[in-house]
Amino acid sequence: MARKLNIDIETYSDEDLSKVGVYKYANSPNFEVMIFAYSLDGGEVIDIDLTIEDIPDEVLEAIEDPNVIKYAFNAQFERVCLSVMLGKRLDPRQWRCTMVHATMLGLPSSLGQCAKFLKIPVQKDTAGTKLINFFSKPRKKDGGRNMPEDEPKKWRNFCNYCNQDVVVEMAIGDVVEKYPVPESEWELYALDQEINDRGVKMDSELVDSAAELVENAATETMDRLREMSGIENPNSRNQVLAWLADNGVKTTKLDKDAVMALLDSDIPDYAKDFLRTRLNLSNSSTKKYFTMQRAQLDDNRIHGVAQFYGASRTGRWAGRLVQTQNLPRNYLANLDVARDLVRAKDVEGVEMIYENLENTLKQLIRTAIIPEEGFKLIVSDFNAIEARVLAWLANEKWRLDVFNTHGKLYEASAAMMFNVPLESIDKHTPEGAELRARGKVAELAAGYQGSVGAMKQMDKDGGVRPDLSAKAIEIYREENGIDTVVMDEDVIELMIDENYKRIVDAWRAASKSIVSFWYDVQRAAIKAVEEKTTVRFKKGISFIYKPGYLFIELPSGRRLAYARPAIEEGGRFNKKSLTYYGKDEGRAAFAKTATYGGKLVENITQAIARDLLAEKMKLIDVAGEAIVFHVHDEVVIEGEAGTLEKINEIMALPVSWAKGLPLSADGFETDYYMKD
Repeated sequence: MARKLNIDIETYSDEDLSKVGVYKYANSPNFEVMIFAYSLDGGEVIDIDLTIEDIPDEVLEAIEDPNVIKYAFNAQFERVCLSVMLGKRLDPRQWRCTMVHATMLGLPSSLGQCAKFLKIPVQKDTAGTKLINFFSKPRKKDGGRNMPEDEPKKWRNFCNYCNQDVVVEMAIGDVVEKYPVPESEWELYALDQEINDRGVKMDSELVDSAAELVENAATETMDRLREMSGIENPNSRNQVLAWLADNGVKTTKLDKDAVMALLDSDIPDYAKDFLRTRLNLSNSSTKKYFTMQRAQLDDNRIHGVAQFYGASRTGRWAGRLVQTQNLPRNYLANLDVARDLVRAKDVEGVEMIYENLENTLKQLIRTAIIPEEGFKLIVSDFNAIEARVLAWLANEKWRLDVFNTHGKLYEASAAMMFNVPLESIDKHTPEGAELRARGKVAELAAGYQGSVGAMKQMDKDGGVRPDLSAKAIEIYREENGIDTVVMDEDVIELMIDENYKRIVDAWRAASKSIVSFWYDVQRAAIKAVEEKTTVRFKKGISFIYKPGYLFIELPSGRRLAYARPAIEEGGRFNKKSLTYYGKDEGRAAFAKTATYGGKLVENITQAIARDLLAEKMKLIDVAGEAIVFHVHDEVVIEGEAGTLEKINEIMALPVSWAKGLPLSADGFETDYYMKD
């Protein structure tokens, strides 16, 4: 049995960890590990004040001993910081992350919240944040540093706080260890850490030029807003709201959706001009250039752009720092020209050719990611992976036939929905393009039991809305007996909703196996919880109830976890509802959440897609290729020209636990990252 070393550290750096990530934080010349707390083989927790003493030789040996497994909550932080302190890279294969283990069980990803949720007898010291702000960060007033001798009592409390974190982390570890992480996932975690250690290179010249242009544009926009309104600080929410109120515009919100609604409303034109101009200040996309500047190390690479198991519902990675999962797409006609103009800071040239500087900068963000000189970025991604997995899970045969032959899913879906020949759906003709658009939006919106709301979200450009001309509205009123006192806006909303509902109904009628799959999954999950049993399902999926958890075992053998599951009456559509505790999209708090068949199917489908990518990443790594980052269904390698075919072949290889699932991959080689 392997020996264990539990670790927690407290550090100082003049870099802002939340803005630059742990690699840049720890590589500051002013970085220091100040306190080291540990427990060896489950023994007493000892904290060492590194400002006056050293780590014992026995512990230093254990840190590098492959037969001693190192544990920490968010172990990447400890491993990277200690690597810098010791002057040698510590092997991630020897580390285990208790935070990852907790997240895999659907538990909170913060130490304090996790301990509270599990009702651990020993809880995290709530005074820690103040102590960290005091000792671990530069003083705000003068940029200086508070030292242990400045506040000896506080410093002793800080050492105790570090000690307590090890105690709490070990207590959490004892609880979660009842449900071990598969060794295959720890292997994947080690690969993830190697990818983060490798980092991804930035085009520093482009980044610096773009950042300067963004800053100049922001300054000009602020000056223009001051001239338009007389507001001292146009970035101030309160000042802007007050100015709008003085000008007859009633609103309490200034987020993008609220502003867009105001622009569509009956407010003064000068207020609209002000709001349109102010939107340029809040473009979070172009601010990524500043993140790229801040987070780069001396090697011009950003390290740590992915968080392992960042999405607890599926096990997918989450983006960090530059958020590679959420980079704007690029549609510019000639990226090379645009890049050269921005490098030269030629604003006039950009606006002459591309009209809009801000939009050009936004579309060039991807291209700031480049390979080392002499190499290419090899970009390979699965084709329609979620649609393929869903069709395979539900055994929707006509869809599987599509993926095994021509692969034109949107056209085939529209043909099935509207009972027309596939050949008639040609996107180059008006009728064919309209039908294909309906098929596409329906595929994106309806696969996980989405209805009208999902259609609205996916049809952002309104491409599949009905005819909303005055004549069409008049005919709709007559056919439905709608009185003229009803506002046209309300009639239009009814027309749009009814149109979307028809499309959803057509999709469901054409996808009966998927529809059945939603309800089969829901019944199986409810049965497992109600009867506290295991329900064996199709495609190697099982629903397993264990005290405190509902597990969904995937074909890969990995399990999704839903903490504190329960069945409640009167849920969705007034039927039995499955609830659990977790953090879902759009929710900051860890709270009770209701779910349903379509949502569970989404979790399962995306989790399987994640496992497929994980399998391929391991194979690509074994093949000796250097992955620099990955995004859901796409992997990006820094390699030699001519490697693409090899990578695509690996991506398309059958997977032993997914027999009959048709996989396909496309890609390209490039001198900078982009959306092909």
